[in-house]
Amino acid sequence: MPLPRRRRDDFEDSRLYEYPQHLRKAIDGAPTGAGVYTFHGQEGDLPLYIGKSINIRARLMSHLRTPDEARMLRQTQRISHIRTAGEIGALLLEAQMIKAQHPLFNQKLRRNQQLCSLQLTGDVPQVVYARDIDFASQPELYGLYASRHAALGALRAIADQNRLCYGPLGLEKMLPGKACFRAAIRQCAGVCRGDESPTAHRERLFSSLLALRVECWPFPGAVGLVERDGEFTQIHVVKHWCYLGSAPSVEAARQLSQTASQVAAHFDADGYKILCRPVLTGSVEILAL
Repeated sequence: MPLPRRRRDDFEDSRLYEYPQHLRKAIDGAPTGAGVYTFHGQEGDLPLYIGKSINIRARLMSHLRTPDEARMLRQTQRISHIRTAGEIGALLLEAQMIKAQHPLFNQKLRRNQQLCSLQLTGDVPQVVYARDIDFASQPELYGLYASRHAALGALRAIADQNRLCYGPLGLEKMLPGKACFRAAIRQCAGVCRGDESPTAHRERLFSSLLALRVECWPFPGAVGLVERDGEFTQIHVVKHWCYLGSAPSVEAARQLSQTASQVAAHFDADGYKILCRPVLTGSVEILAL
């Protein structure tokens, strides 16, 4: 059977790879600090790829040495970059730019309109959507998923790992008085046939979900996360785990928090994943705005 066309094209790109001399000059002035860079194509300055690094020049050099990226490099006409004062700013800006510009070669960090989570209310986890409730303030949410299918798949994996019964989780319809098939093969601890109490089953479910808990936004409003690189200072304005932009001073950050909040301050999954650990552990300087 012949190989799929994409794989064959990738093989030819790699086999015929030539070092992209036309791009060497583009990185001569690239900084060695943190930031975001963009590979631009010819048609309308189309963004082909957006990336981030704590050392932009070194990261660009690694791109130019990678035969697997030959197809992208041949289409690239120029490279631009935006400096940030640290890694957090680079991560936030990269995510924002990818969702706004949809680069051809970026597969992750695309905007997800169906973001959902598992909510534990009562005994049965339910799939809930960010379009219906505010994930930044709603307690008892577990995991962030791109679709209902992905959320139920994650719940099924949790059940398999912890010998939970599909029936009480709403994953399988149970016949009255009948045990599930997984209990017979010892993949279920047997709540469906009385080997385990419903209370014990519920407690094991809750314990298994704890590691996936979505933390509520811990501030009454917007805050500024401060990063410095020598004399270069940035204050990243964030509200409800949503990145609103960066400012060079406290006054500018406060102004940004007031104007940008009127446009967009909804829960953002990428912002949450980037910011949750540094914000909750206090590993970054935080200013109330």
